Amino acid sequence: MTDTLPPCPECASTFTYQVDALLNCPECGHEWEQGLPSDDVAVVCDSVGNVLHDGDTVTVIKDLKVKGSSLTVKVGTKVRGIRLVDGDHDIDCKVPGVGQMGLKSIFVKKVSD
Repeated sequence: MTDTLPPCPECASTFTYQVDALLNCPECGHEWEQGLPSDDVAVVCDSVGNVLHDGDTVTVIKDLKVKGSSLTVKVGTKVRGIRLVDGDHDIDCKVPGVGQMGLKSIFVKKVSD
């Protein structure tokens, strides 16, 4: 065979093989179509369902204690220029009066500038 098959999206095994239109992994048993992208693009939404994008401005909807500190981010604090990231916290941002921190999208609401 001259073309190489992509590795398994589940276990990253290189021993994939093709049966008809499906690709199969002998190690984990995963089956997928070759034309489909293996990773889904996650959409991050705020507490009321608005889709968030990099650079948006959000406001905090609940008092949040800062871990490892006695500081608290108060309700209504406006955070400008957010950056969406993967992980347990969806948003990296610089909170006024607190500094750089990660926020979960369920505790913010998108506002218009």
